[in-house]
Amino acid sequence: MNASSSAADTLFARWQALRAAEPGLRARDLAECLNASEGEIVAARAGRDLGVTRLDSRFRAMIEAMPAIGRVMCLTRNDQVVHERKGAFLGVDLSDQGGVVLGPDIDLRIFFTEWKAGFLVEEEAHGRALRSLQFFDKAGVAVHKIYVQPETDIAAFDALVKAHRAEDQTPGLAVELRAPKPQMLPVADSVDVASFRQGWAEMTDTHQFFGLLKTHGLTRYQALHLAEERFARRIGKDALERVLNGAAQSGQPIMVFVGNPGCIQIHTGPVKQIKVMGDWLNVLDPDFNLHIRADRIAEIWAVRKPTEDGIVTALEILDQDGNHFLQLFGERKPGKPEREDWRALVQAVSEPELSAA
Repeated sequence: MNASSSAADTLFARWQALRAAEPGLRARDLAECLNASEGEIVAARAGRDLGVTRLDSRFRAMIEAMPAIGRVMCLTRNDQVVHERKGAFLGVDLSDQGGVVLGPDIDLRIFFTEWKAGFLVEEEAHGRALRSLQFFDKAGVAVHKIYVQPETDIAAFDALVKAHRAEDQTPGLAVELRAPKPQMLPVADSVDVASFRQGWAEMTDTHQFFGLLKTHGLTRYQALHLAEERFARRIGKDALERVLNGAAQSGQPIMVFVGNPGCIQIHTGPVKQIKVMGDWLNVLDPDFNLHIRADRIAEIWAVRKPTEDGIVTALEILDQDGNHFLQLFGERKPGKPEREDWRALVQAVSEPELSAA
């Protein structure tokens, strides 16, 4: 359902005026200044011959068609971090609810139940023509974007857009505000802390952690603060930069997870060029870029979870509201133990050292 025409017209006029006054503002910053979602602004441009084409809602079919497109750049973000990865879609396995893309470069976990609207966006930025598929959730927040690259099969891309062009190109998008899920709540008196800690110690797979939270009615923030120190230790806010630089110096491959309710995107491989620019901590490699609002890091935890393959160590990053927004692991495949160089790197930035399991 689209927003009213008058609301879309008003938002479009305000967007034009702000963009003219502040041409350097990025899309998300423009939206924030206008007290609107990015999806609402993109939708307000639809049907006006301004480079925005509304797509239909057959999201599964679009993603299943992506392998024919070839090399692209995928972007997934949340409020605190942007994850950009170049490569081709391979290993696509989807249902109408979501699924996975398991290529060596593009690695996604997709939740279509959170996707509401999609658009082709054609614009210019920094002197370059950009074409992208942009998908938004019910609140108008971007869940995933796919950008054309020089190596992209343009004919296949254009065919996908043509096949999914919506009949209705009326400007506007009706959105539903998403209530935040508080993380920093007092732990209920009914929580059996001993049982929770025993459950953590008895995990055999990292994915069991989500069930453990549900069983005990805990948020992730609460769980980290309740865990035994041998499994979760809060460490310094400089740990993320130190770990990224350490991985770059050693050349060891790592895994970087960034997600939002509609998509999780994963980079697996080395990181090389680490650069701080103002409030942003960045990885600026040819096929992988990561942009982190370092000033919004409130807590960093070294987290250890037992599995059938031994302990798996993660670096987990939380913002000022206790939201988990970034996670790092050493490169690992199921059935194989954790890399010793990764474990040593996390231990090196943890003071005092993580105790043995």
